[in-house]
Amino acid sequence: MRKYHDMYELFRYDRQAKAFYDKLPDYVRDQIATRAGGVHSMESLRDYAENLLRWDE
Repeated sequence: MRKYHDMYELFRYDRQAKAFYDKLPDYVRDQIATRAGGVHSMESLRDYAENLLRWDE
């Protein structure tokens, strides 16, 4: 698994990660963006999003 410097570098090189992020609800994207430096891979992006979405259930 490749690790990127932050979420923005991830999006630059992984279009699937960007597409996944773009489909998330606004409040989830806002929360993830506040910690962009902690998102280093598609897996970490997905995990973070799933944790935030879990609070909706």
